Parts: sequence; C-alpha cells; structure tokens
Amino acid sequence: MTYINTLGDLGPEDIAVAGGKGVGLGRLIRAGVPVPPGFVVNTAAYAAFVDANHLEAGISELAALPPQAALPDYEEASERIRALFTDSSMPSAVVAELNAAYRGLGGREPDVAVRSSATAEDLASASFAGQQDTYLNVRGTQSLAAAVTACWASLWTGRAMAYRARAGIGPEPVRLAVVVQQMVQAEAAGVMFTANPANGRRDQIVISAAWGLGDSVVSGTVTTDDLVVDAGTGRVLSRRTADKETMTAYAEHGTREQPVPAERRHRPVLDDRAAAELARHGTRIRDHFGAPQDIEWAWTDDGFFCLQSRPVTALPQPAADTPDTWPVPYPNGLYFRASIVEQMPDPLSPLFADLIDGSVSRSLRALMAGAVGKNIIREGDVGLPTINGYAYYFYRTSAMVRLTGRTPAAMIALARGKAHMGVTGWREFSHPRYRSAVGYWSAKPVGELPGKELLEGAQALLDAGTVYYTAVQSIIPVAATSEMSFRAYYDKVVRRAGDPPAETFLLGYDSEPIRAEKSLYDLAVWARGVPGLAPALLDTPATVLAESQRTGSAPAGIGPAAWLRWQPRFQAHLDRFGHATYNLDFVNPVPADESSPLLETVKFYLRGQGQDPHERQNMSAARREGHTNRITARLDPTRRAVFNRLLRWAQNTAPIREDALADIGLAWPLIRRMLLELGQRLVDAGVIAEPAEVFWLYHRELAGAVDFGLAAPRDTELLKSQESQGDQERSGTPQVSISGAGRPVLADAAEERKMLWRGQVKAEPPQMLPESHWMERAFGAMMPAHARDQADGVIKGTGASPGRISAPARVLAGPEDFFRMMPGDVLVAAITTPAWTPLFAMASAVVTDIGGPLSHSSIVAREYGIPAVLGTRTATRRLTSGQRIRVDGDAGTVTIEHPSA
Repeated sequence: MTYINTLGDLGPEDIAVAGGKGVGLGRLIRAGVPVPPGFVVNTAAYAAFVDANHLEAGISELAALPPQAALPDYEEASERIRALFTDSSMPSAVVAELNAAYRGLGGREPDVAVRSSATAEDLASASFAGQQDTYLNVRGTQSLAAAVTACWASLWTGRAMAYRARAGIGPEPVRLAVVVQQMVQAEAAGVMFTANPANGRRDQIVISAAWGLGDSVVSGTVTTDDLVVDAGTGRVLSRRTADKETMTAYAEHGTREQPVPAERRHRPVLDDRAAAELARHGTRIRDHFGAPQDIEWAWTDDGFFCLQSRPVTALPQPAADTPDTWPVPYPNGLYFRASIVEQMPDPLSPLFADLIDGSVSRSLRALMAGAVGKNIIREGDVGLPTINGYAYYFYRTSAMVRLTGRTPAAMIALARGKAHMGVTGWREFSHPRYRSAVGYWSAKPVGELPGKELLEGAQALLDAGTVYYTAVQSIIPVAATSEMSFRAYYDKVVRRAGDPPAETFLLGYDSEPIRAEKSLYDLAVWARGVPGLAPALLDTPATVLAESQRTGSAPAGIGPAAWLRWQPRFQAHLDRFGHATYNLDFVNPVPADESSPLLETVKFYLRGQGQDPHERQNMSAARREGHTNRITARLDPTRRAVFNRLLRWAQNTAPIREDALADIGLAWPLIRRMLLELGQRLVDAGVIAEPAEVFWLYHRELAGAVDFGLAAPRDTELLKSQESQGDQERSGTPQVSISGAGRPVLADAAEERKMLWRGQVKAEPPQMLPESHWMERAFGAMMPAHARDQADGVIKGTGASPGRISAPARVLAGPEDFFRMMPGDVLVAAITTPAWTPLFAMASAVVTDIGGPLSHSSIVAREYGIPAVLGTRTATRRLTSGQRIRVDGDAGTVTIEHPSA
C-alpha cells in the first residue's frame, strides 16, 4: 500500500485518492503552470490512521447528527472527535513514507505548507473552501506529522460537518487527503478569479493582491488591491489601490501579522505588466480546466506560482456594465415611459424592440386619423424607440405642438366611439377583430408554413395586438373618469361620517382576472375530491407538473387514471386564461407556455390557504348592495338620481377595463410558437444555438435568414425516420454550417445581447427625457411613477388601496420568482398585470414601481381588501426580500422597519 502520491502524477480520476485540492494542483502542473513542488498524503493514509486507532465507530456515532441540529451541537461533537485524533498515533508505515517524501523536497528540513484536501472539496457543484484546516511554515518531521494529523481531524470541525449536512453529504463517504508543498518566499500573494464574480463576465479576470503571504487574503483579514483585467488582451480595465496597513509574514514557526512598510502601504502590489502576466496564467488554467477558476497565487523573485485552483461556484450570468447615461436617438423630441410602456418594465429583447416600434407608430397614426378625419400624425412624428434597451414613447416636438390643439377633441371623439374606440367600440369591433385575427392564424399549421409566412404572421399578430391595446387605451380614460366622477360626487355631496369609502360601491363584480382566480380555486376544490390526487400534486414540484402538462405524460407519483382526469381540466384553464402577459415583450413566456406559477397557486389552495374567492366576492357584493340601499334611501330624488347614474356608470366600466386588459396577450402564445418554430429551423441550419435565441436576433437578421432559405419547413416524416434510426440530425433541411467552425454564426451575437440586457436591467430608466426641471413640472404628474429623490427609510408612492400592514417584503422580478412568495408577504414588483392576480390571494399588501390609483394593481388590491402603494419608482431596487416593511395605503408610503433577514 502506498500512502504518498506525487502532485504531477495526479489527474481527475484520482479525486477519491488525493482530494479536490490535490487533483487541482496536479492538473495545474499538467497545464504547464508554475506550482511549488510537493506531494499528497492520500486518503489511504487517512483510512490507515482511522483503522489502526479504531476510530470509525466513534466518529460515525458522534457525527450522526440530524440535519436540523444547531451549530453548538456540531461543535460539541467536533471537540470529541478531534480528541480521538489527538490521542491517536500515526501508523509507522505512513510515517516512513511521509518522512521520505518530505526529505525529497530538498534541504534538511524544508519549510512546507500543509493543506487539507477533502474528497468532496473544490468540485464544480459546491465549493468547500475554508471548511478544513491549513498550516503554513511547518518545519521538521514531528511538526509535519502533527500538522497532517490536525488536518485529518479538521475534516470533523463543527463548521465542516454543518456545511456537509446542508449540502446533503453524509459522514460515511468523506475522506481527507493532505497536500504538502514547499513554502515559497512570497513577496506578495492573492486570489484570482478567471471570471468576474460581480457581473459574471467570462472575458474579465479579477485579481486581489496584498503584500506578504496569501492566507490573509483568502481569509479576508487584510485589505487588498483589486484589479479587473481584460482576459483577451491583458489590459487593466480598472484598479483600486488600497491603504495596506498589515500583512502576513513568516514567523519562527507558522506565520504572524506585521505592519506593511511605510513605502509600500500606498504602492500598487502589481503593476500593469505583472497583472497581465498573472492574467495569462489564469487564462491558461481556465482553458485547461474548461471552466472559470478561483486561483490562489504567490509572487516571488522567481516569478508567479499557483498554489491552488478550484471551480468558481454560483457565478452569475454574464452582464455588461450598467448604463448611467441616457442619450436620446432623435433630437428635437420628448420621450416618456408611460401608456403601453408601463407593460414593458424591463429592457426589450432585440426582435420585440424592432417589431413593436413600427407597430405602435402605425397604430397611433391610424387612431388619430380615425378620430379627427385626417392624417395629422406624419411619418417620424411618433415612435417607440429604445434607450439603453428601455422603450420610450417618442413625440417630435413639432408634432406635440401640432397635436396640442387637436388632442382634447380627439379624446372626446374616441371616448364616444369614433374610430371604433370606447367601450362600445371595444366590445363590438376591436375585441372581435382581434379574436378573428388570432383565429385566422391559429387555423394554419405552424410547422408546415414557409419561414416568410411565419415571420409575416408574427408581425401581423403583433400589429393586431398593438391596435387592440390602442383600443384598450380608449377605455381606460372612460373608466378613470367614471370612477373619479362618482368618487367626487359621493365624497362632496353624499358621504357622511360613518359611511364607507367610495371604492366599496365598486367591489364584488366579476372580471377576467377574478374569473381566472376562481377557476384555479375550483380546480383545487375538484382535485381534493379525486382520491390520492391532491397529495400527489402537492408532492410533485410545480416545474415537473408543468413539463408533464406540456408533454401530456403523467409525472412519477401520479397514476395515469388520475392524470387523465386532471390534465384536460387544467389545460382548459390554460386555453381560456393562459394568454395573460406578465410583460408585453414576447421573450417572456406566458402561462400557456410555462404554467409553474399557476400550479403554485393551485397548491396554495390545496393546502387550505387563502380565502374562497367566491365567498369573498359574495361578501363584497352584499356589503356593496347593503350600503347602496341604505344611502339611496336617505337621499332626495335629485341627489338619488345623480348618485345612481354616476354609480352605474362607474360600476359598468371598471370590470370592462379589466376584461380588456386581460386579453391584450391573446395572440402571444401563437406569436411565440411561430417564432420558436423559426428558431428551431435556424438551429437546424446552424444559425443559432437554441430556438429561444431567435428573440435575441434583430429583425433584419431574421428576415435575411428567411430570405436566404434557412428557415424552410422541416420534413416531419424524415424527422421521424431519422429519430427511429438514432440519427442525431433533426431536420430534412441541409445542415448549413454557415459559421464555418461548428459554432452557430449568430450564437455569440445572441449571447452578447443577453449580456448587454442583464446589465441594462439593473439601470433605473428616467421617466422622461431629456431630464429637466421644466419637463418634471410640465409632465411629472402624468407619469406612472414618482420622482426618484426620496428620503432614507421611506419610499413614497400613490396610495391606491387603503389600509396599513407590517410584513416581510417579497421582491419578485417575474413569474420565475413566484414560487418564492409566502402567504402574508408584501408583494413588491415593478408592475403587476392581470397575470399576477393569483399572487394577490397570498399577499398582505402590494407595492409597485409603476402604476397609479386606477391601475390593475389598485383595482385588484381593493377587491382583496389589502393595502397598495403604487408608482414608487424605486421599491424593487431599495427593498430586498425578507425586510420587514410598513405599507400605508392611505398615506401612500412604504417604511423600512428592519433590514433583510
């Protein structure tokens, strides 16, 4: 039995023998990187030590703690296990090999570093860095044996056992190897990440550097210089030179902290040339390992040495720098983030940005022409351009002047139904026409259409949706005017002390979002009546249920008979309500595509949580009717007539507004199917790497690929034949490798645009451009969000639903976060659309960046009887999940009470 392995002989297959650190060093040597000479005391030596001293039973008994054990319990077990190691002796065969390997490093008693190397350490799936011990500047055979034994014992520190328990790793499989390396006389040392951990950029290398030994850098006990280096060129992109007060240096035994010499405190540890040289080592290591690496390094008179390399875990997706300037694309114009833009809180995907711009301008020109009888909006007068990816309504200044006198008359004409606008126009023309367009394209077999027709269909459906949204916009002022008129008359002429607020008379009515919520509740009630179905649904992750819904096959744990009863019922819900959009950009799936959020709501009701929406609605309706009868009974005939007329007007239009908004995305499932079909064809043709990358192409690129014949229909019969023969090619279309190198030609471009988007999404877009005091004075009150300067600790918005509540915040970016919502949380989001309604049943309050007293959020919040503060502009950026906040729906404020948990 051999107990020692040379570092240079180790490869990935030796993880069980040498541990993660040992294998990593072996691979560094194979990569041609300078590594201090050394060896590994392998896991067989650890096993021999445990066996010779009969420790296994005692370790297993003491380490068998339940996952929920407290840290003091782990610490107590650790002390007892480590005592077992201290009281034991190293087998003579291990001692003999250890001493021989030590002497082989050169010199009589060389100084060495002794580092733990666990078999579960430094893996791509989890970093166990710092969980076991390291000993530096060890000299002599007796000290070396003691350090090795101490490393073995550190496998059982309280923090290491707790860490493994959280990672789901039991005590039985873990073993420990120990790396022994010759100490280097480091002038400086530090850590290097071959990807930027702040923004995920794989083309940037981040270096932390300090004078002296690197152990203090890893532990975070000294202040470091920090550099960002371009991985391709070695150019230093940014540098922060610290005031370095202390450093770690060698002592007679071990290390010690000492002051940094005065002449070095403010001097950069690495100049640009040294940083570039170190970055080249990092790039070589990254390429050798095939993944971003976290590297410990040291700098001596002989150059750089790499002391350790492990995969970077939990690296974010790459993001470009967050923009901080907002240059406008066209001069002599005004830019607003309002109206349809409220439904686009994030930067737009390139394809959607290209298609929606022309669609909106065409729709507005047609609308105004229909309202006033002639084309008063000229080509280029209006548009929907993007600035840093964010959509803005653009109006040319000359057009604003020209339209000012016409706008009031146009608005009145539209409200009265001109150009098929208003409630009647929506009901009798706009809505049926939109449904007809969707029906026309739905009848066509998507998989068989030529690429050009698919692209034309997607554009036609988006145009139909934009025209429909324009019609909806004519309903919103009517609904707003009716509610404000009733509220004003009631508050000034009718209301007495003890009477309910005006909104009480507008609650308890059906609308499409409420009907969708009741449908989910009814599904849960039905499922409880099917033997075994409810617990099976609760036990199956929502993502698994959603995938099974898509494929039609029953998931594990749910019997085929029960699934056949459940699947069509849930599909019926998706067919009716699954087109509701979370965000108008079609890069975002709708519930029909990704039903996990809805299934989480079904589970919420299956657990018996939340209120019966039927009962809540009936109670609201009964309360409304009771107050209405009581108040009308006391009014004189004249005031009663006005009260009733205004009340009926408001009650009739409010639900219609919600119905109209809920159907904006009617075409979106079909648009996404068409574009994803095009995407799959472009994958087959070698243009992009995956179908969803089609959304990250510009329209000219997609149209060019279509015109070039790269998006022809796939031969489905040939596909089936190829699949049955095990052929990996997925298309009858020739596999055109237009990239010439195996990498799809536009895949890198799509990745770069996603990276740019991730940086843009962190920005806070101004509500109006150009930013100026006169713009704020002239138009600020019309914007759907408040000004950005707000006091610390208090966020101001618009009180849209009354009440006060203190509860934890839950900040949600979109449906992918819905599963994080806990009953009683305050829902915090950029904006909510009808698709967000299921979360209102769980929420204790609602806070949004965008929105006003007559937005969807306010109407639904009032139906649920929960406070709402809307249009804060900054809530999603200033709040974090877990913070306890106080929401005051009367004052329109959100106060931060406690930091995040």
